[in-house]
Amino acid sequence: MMQELSLNVLDVAENSVRADASLVEITVEEDTAAGWLTIVIRDNGRGMTPEQVQTVIDPFYTTRTTRKVGLGVPFFRMAAQLSGGDLTIQSRVGEGTAVTATFGLTSIDRMPLGDINGTIATLVQCNPGIDWLYTRRKDGREMVMDTRQFREILEDTPLDSPEVLGFLRDYLAENTAELLAPGAAEQTTEG
Repeated sequence: MMQELSLNVLDVAENSVRADASLVEITVEEDTAAGWLTIVIRDNGRGMTPEQVQTVIDPFYTTRTTRKVGLGVPFFRMAAQLSGGDLTIQSRVGEGTAVTATFGLTSIDRMPLGDINGTIATLVQCNPGIDWLYTRRKDGREMVMDTRQFREILEDTPLDSPEVLGFLRDYLAENTAELLAPGAAEQTTEG
């Protein structure tokens, strides 16, 4: 099993890349009052039939030719279930797929989120031709990173150029720190 949920996100998002998605949306939402951490990976790729969706959670099914088993989604599902949550997959052929995993936020069995910012930056760096929409929410507040907006501003500068990747990493770090800062909710409601 993977040690951090961000590695599961990386694995599932790479499935979106292999499904020829042009847009992948990753949402990480923490609701402390409800006690849930929810991670959604949605794409506009090829999608799957209902039969394929059923086989995806089977560790002995994979579309890859480099190995005989596909452990990414089954491990992600197991991690969710161990914390009292679950994993669902919704998909339509020709429209895309959405994988939603919920985790008991305070469960001792919940794996840490890990370096989700590093995961997002890696996905952009390794797949600069795909658009990435990353949303991080905590208790009603949110930060958003949308590569489509970056493309508008940057024009012909590729997303995987060192300068853009450096900016992207700083952007994610600063905005995540602001979102997760203690007292951020009080500042938002009082200000």
